[in-house]
Amino acid sequence: MADVSELWINRSDYRKTKPVTRPQAPLEDGQVRVAIDKFAITSNNVSYAISGDAIGYWRFFPADDGWGKVTVWGFGDVVESRSPDIAVGERLYGFFPMASEAVLTVGRVKDDFFMDASPHRADLAAVYNQYRRLAGEPEAMRKLEDERSLYFPLFITSFVLYDYLTDNDYFGASQVVIGSVSSKTAFGLAQFIHEDESAGQRVIGLTSPGNRAFVESLGCCNDILLYGDEEKIDPSVKTAYVDMSGNRDLTVTLHNHLQENMVESCMVGATHWESAGRAKGLPGAEPKFFFAPAQIAKRDKEWGPGVLYGKASEASARLARSASKEIEIERVKGPDEVAAIWRDFLDNKVAPNRGIMASL
Repeated sequence: MADVSELWINRSDYRKTKPVTRPQAPLEDGQVRVAIDKFAITSNNVSYAISGDAIGYWRFFPADDGWGKVTVWGFGDVVESRSPDIAVGERLYGFFPMASEAVLTVGRVKDDFFMDASPHRADLAAVYNQYRRLAGEPEAMRKLEDERSLYFPLFITSFVLYDYLTDNDYFGASQVVIGSVSSKTAFGLAQFIHEDESAGQRVIGLTSPGNRAFVESLGCCNDILLYGDEEKIDPSVKTAYVDMSGNRDLTVTLHNHLQENMVESCMVGATHWESAGRAKGLPGAEPKFFFAPAQIAKRDKEWGPGVLYGKASEASARLARSASKEIEIERVKGPDEVAAIWRDFLDNKVAPNRGIMASL
């Protein structure tokens, strides 16, 4: 049997990585072996690592004690099957480890997807256990593989965030402040709010000097402010803050500036992960973590299973086609290159107009 190549991350020091080569494990009944062709790496994967224990991302593909396999979105082909429902040669899209292959346990099967039924994944969010079967998809969708890996998980989160805000009437806010607005999830949210003419909320994006021109090119913010200029935000206006940066100091600054007019404060990402942490005892709304699957589950009960996800996917495809004009896709291959770009994401060295597709 062939060897499997993986990249493991030290769970107490994310900059420490190690390439791991191990023999393939034999399949059990109901399992399939997927050769992972390619996967996207974005700042979202840093967030997966940071919340790996709290939300369970480390549990999808377990590693030895103290180490973890960062989860990624990508594509792979079934190269061996002991499932009567999934044939060798099927191409899949879904949640994988940074690895050359993964073994999945086939559970509920539909024409366009199946659910992984591994016992250790049973209590994890269903959206991450779904693997899309691509054979029956439209040709236009199959041509968007890179964009799908890079954007769809992020823009779907953007849309679910947008739905969460509209579901709550923006908590009475007249303006939405978005931290680290150059990140894909952030500018996706900004775009969905900007497109909603019925809402009327102003979108204020916070970014660094080096990313300002990129954000301006997107045209999705009413105002763009640099970090350090937060006092320019009108403190008399009720404000919802969406924190993509994970920067606790920035959260403290904004809450102290806006006081009781900070009517919503939700944490989504962690582009500034080393300054992360939940600040407590602040004026205004208490900061809380936003977990997209929870809003999806709420809408599944209200609207029916899959309705919100379908809307989010449709909106994501549209936005991905538009955003791809601003992004240059780069390919990295092998554990050394993947480890290097991973560290670049940790250090905020990856410009927002770079789209990284990787393989091991």
